[in-house]
Amino acid sequence: MMYEDLSLERFMAGLKKRTPGEVEFHQAVYEVAESVIPFILANPRYRQAGILQRMTEPDRSIIFRVEWEDDEGNIRVNRGYRVQFNNSIGPYKGGLRFHPSVNLSILKFLGFEQTFKNSLTTLPMGAGKGGADFNPRGKSDREVMRFCQAFMTELFHHIGPNTDVPAGDIGVGVREISYMFGQYKRLAQEFTGVLTGKALEFGGSLIRTEATGYGNAYFMQEMLKHHGDSIEGKTCSISGSGNVATYCAEKVTQLGGKVVTLSDSDGFVHDKEGIDPEKLAWIIDLKTNRRGRISEYAEEFGCDFHAEKRPWGLPCDLAFPCATQNELDERDAKTLVSNGCKAVSEGANMPSTVEAIQVLLDNQILYGPGKAANAGGVAVSGLEMTQNSIRMAWTEEELEKKLVEIMTHIHAQCARYGQEGEFINYVKGANIAGFIKVADAMLAYGVG
Repeated sequence: MMYEDLSLERFMAGLKKRTPGEVEFHQAVYEVAESVIPFILANPRYRQAGILQRMTEPDRSIIFRVEWEDDEGNIRVNRGYRVQFNNSIGPYKGGLRFHPSVNLSILKFLGFEQTFKNSLTTLPMGAGKGGADFNPRGKSDREVMRFCQAFMTELFHHIGPNTDVPAGDIGVGVREISYMFGQYKRLAQEFTGVLTGKALEFGGSLIRTEATGYGNAYFMQEMLKHHGDSIEGKTCSISGSGNVATYCAEKVTQLGGKVVTLSDSDGFVHDKEGIDPEKLAWIIDLKTNRRGRISEYAEEFGCDFHAEKRPWGLPCDLAFPCATQNELDERDAKTLVSNGCKAVSEGANMPSTVEAIQVLLDNQILYGPGKAANAGGVAVSGLEMTQNSIRMAWTEEELEKKLVEIMTHIHAQCARYGQEGEFINYVKGANIAGFIKVADAMLAYGVG
């Protein structure tokens, strides 16, 4: 494809030909390319250097076998991955996901999104993503430990504090990070900040667990504030019940909103009275320590549980998709619009389908895409890297202040590049703002 003939249709046709069957990756690239290609056409230096073509091809994709032993003495085999997408502005940075759905397409979509998200934070972080098709659910601690040690034994060869610094993601929390860090330390025979999301006892950062959820709430607050409004007094629907969802709920409540839903893969709870701090603490204990199901909340507090459903059919002022990709579809978006929803801010990665996003934009709903709205997590991961490098730790107050500053700056960048008359297209703004920094670095290095 001639770069001077760049168009969305031709570009996507070429991408799909090179990467057949990678539907999640195609979706992520389409959402970016739709915004960025007109900008590239207006700025010939990017077109002539083939920047978008180069940016949509990972630096490398590493796939490896992971052998481990379960508690019955059976040998199990899983597939491990690390997609190192782009290190133009810093070491590769992005989470590890342990879930049966993990495949190359999903990790490439996440790594591609991470390129723009990390750029928006303004911190010196490149982009990567990895994980395995391993399911920690139902496994004993010792089984999880053995898997993590086997996984790190191979991943060890491809990461380092100045090369690639993984973090956690779905299925990878402090427990898993701790087991992997311990194995890395044994193999490398050094103590270094090679993973983020660590426990506080050995180099972790305060508010890292809360950061993605807090940042999502702050981004929503910035969108509303820019339009003369706030979270205070609003009815809020949140999906998910992991760290992102629960700490988004915590911060939304602190900002004066009333959270009425949380969910997991079994369905969602609807608490009309609101999920107050005491109830939320109960959920965090349920999910973090007891590893239970959200339906138990309905039994404990006498509210409704909707099995195998998502919360988007309920009336709400603000919506926060914080569960997983493509959880909010076109029908859900139309329902949110008809029920009077004012704004949507994504805590998960790509939780809205392309069709859903178009419905929200067509109806001028304030819509914060994940690469902007959920960047608080990787931002504090970047701050953890900094603290590890300088051998010190900032206080909770200092870190939250830095998080607010970063999310405010991300919003300002999105508003600058997304302004369309009186309306701000945050998708366009986030994509262009994230693109510019990475693209300019790639131009500076030349080709080869």
